[in-house]
Amino acid sequence: MKSISAALWSEILKVRRSKIFWITILVFLFIPFMMGLLMFIQKYPEIASKLGMIGTKASMLRFGKADWLTYLGLLTQTVAGIGLIGFGFVTSWVFGREYSDHTAKDMLALPVSRSLIVLSKFIVVAIWCILLTFIFFVFGLIIGGMIHISGWSYVMALHYAYRFTATSMLTILLCTPVGFFASYGRGYLPPVGFVIFTLIVAQFSGLVGLGPYFPWAIPGLYSVAGSAGNSQLAVVSYIILFLISVLGLIGTVAWWRFADQY
Repeated sequence: MKSISAALWSEILKVRRSKIFWITILVFLFIPFMMGLLMFIQKYPEIASKLGMIGTKASMLRFGKADWLTYLGLLTQTVAGIGLIGFGFVTSWVFGREYSDHTAKDMLALPVSRSLIVLSKFIVVAIWCILLTFIFFVFGLIIGGMIHISGWSYVMALHYAYRFTATSMLTILLCTPVGFFASYGRGYLPPVGFVIFTLIVAQFSGLVGLGPYFPWAIPGLYSVAGSAGNSQLAVVSYIILFLISVLGLIGTVAWWRFADQY
């Protein structure tokens, strides 16, 4: 128990003292701000001409009515896409920095199980990503309130809070394969490339009807499930996503335990 606590505390200190932590928070604050700007222009289209090119581009995007139903749905759908990138980047940094900073060998010399080191890293990744999703949603609500979007309902807000949370958790589960590629590739580039690849394939899988069976497309499909009659996901979809998450965890632990780290 002391070993996992020591490893976990070490990982938390690394995150607290890094600039990346604060940069990710700023990014997850900036995105709902821009979404609020889009909704504001949707509500007041006459302002678009005063904002120049930004206003013109924003006015071209039509999301439906400028109300809370549309806005909360947009927040939920966005976290599925931005989560794949943002959470993947977080995982890449947590695992990849040990190789880029040449500290992996020092960690392996500590009297702590390699499995516990991996577990502590994934715990930190989960906590970090959950914090980012909380900031994203709460700041999104604040922005929506500031621009006075119509149609507020506590029941609707709770419904979308649940859907937003579930979408985020499904996306976080997909961080384990990224941890494996960061360890296998010994740095940042392989996992980042993997994240970009899965994001692209997720888009194409939806076009050919394979989205419910491609893990990285499932959070996005879940975020819009129930809207416009969209109900593509089945139990097997969640089983596939969970299995990929478990395989990523097992693969990462196995790599740290048995691969030649030197």
